[in-house]
Amino acid sequence: MNNNWKGKHGPLLIAEIGGNHEGDFEYAKKLTQLAIDSGADYVKFQIYTGDGLVSEIESPDRNQHFKKFELSPEQHIELAEMCRNQKVGYTASVWNFDALDWINPYMDFFKVGSGDLTAYPMLQKLAKYKKPILISTGLASEKEVVEAVAFLREQNEFYKKKESIAVLQCTSMYPINDSDANLNVMHRFKELLNCAIGYSDHTEGSYAMEIAVAMGAEILEFHFTDDRTGKTFRDHKVSLTKSEVQELIQKIKLINTLKGSSEKKALHIEIENGHLISFRRAIYPSRDIKSGEILTEENLTILRPAHGLDPREWQSVLGKRAKTDLMKSQKINYNNLSNE
Repeated sequence: MNNNWKGKHGPLLIAEIGGNHEGDFEYAKKLTQLAIDSGADYVKFQIYTGDGLVSEIESPDRNQHFKKFELSPEQHIELAEMCRNQKVGYTASVWNFDALDWINPYMDFFKVGSGDLTAYPMLQKLAKYKKPILISTGLASEKEVVEAVAFLREQNEFYKKKESIAVLQCTSMYPINDSDANLNVMHRFKELLNCAIGYSDHTEGSYAMEIAVAMGAEILEFHFTDDRTGKTFRDHKVSLTKSEVQELIQKIKLINTLKGSSEKKALHIEIENGHLISFRRAIYPSRDIKSGEILTEENLTILRPAHGLDPREWQSVLGKRAKTDLMKSQKINYNNLSNE
C-alpha cells in the first residue's frame, strides 16, 4: 500500500470480529465471509491464549473466559487466507508474543489494542517487524499516547514516517454514551503526533463514525456481527451487521461528496445560472440626478443585479460628477461620470 491507511471508500474500514465468534471456528468463518461481503477493507481478529494473556491466579474468571474464546494458529491462518483469497485484508491485535512470527506473513500492519498501549515490551517487539502500526487509545491520557508513539519512534526510524503510525480515538467501554466519544481528540492527535488519525467506535449505531469521517478520520474500526438479537457477549451490542456496514459506506460516499474540494471558487452551476449577476449588487442612483451634480452617499445606493459599477468601487465613485442626467435605479458606468 502506498498509503497504508487508504480504503476503497475513502477511510480505511476495519470490521472487527474480535471475540464475537466466542471460540466457535465455524461461526468465525461465517462472520469473516459476511465481513468480506460487507465491503470492509480489513477483517480483524484478536490472537491470544488465555494463559498468555491473563494471570490464572490474579484473574481466574477472565483467564477462563479467554480460554473459551481461543482460536488455534491454524484457524487464524485459514481465516487470513479466506480474506486474502477474496482480496480483503486480514489483521489482528496480537496479544501473545509467540504468535507474532507465525501471523506476521499475513499482516499488512499490526494493531495495538487499547489495553496494550503501555505494554512497552510488546511495542518493542512489534517495532522489529518494521510494519505500520495502528494504535487504539482507550483508557489512555494524552501524555501516555504521546509517550507510546515516541517510544515506537525510538525503537525504529521507520516509525518516524507519518504513514507508519496511525492513532485511533477510542473509549474502552461497551457501549459508550455519545458524550464519551470525544471525536475532537482526533484533531488533537493530528496536532501532536504527525500521523494518520481515526476512530474506533464503541457507540451503538454508525452515527459517530459518520461524524468522524466528516471531521477527517482516515480510519474507522467497528465491531462486526451477523445479528445482535439474543446475543449475550457484550461486543455484539456495539457491532454493525453486513447491511449496516453497506449503509455506512453509502453515507461515507455522500459525506465525501458533500466535503468536495478545498479550492474555493465560483462554480459552473452558479455561473451558468447567472447568479454572479442576479445575486450580487451594483451602484445605482437612489433618486434622479441632474447632469453636473456630485455623487454622494445620499444620492447613490447599491442594488441587485450587478449591472454597471461594482460596489467595491464605492469610494472611487463618491465625489465624481454626473456627465448626463441619471434616472433613479438606472445602470451607470464610468462613461456617465466625470472627475470635474
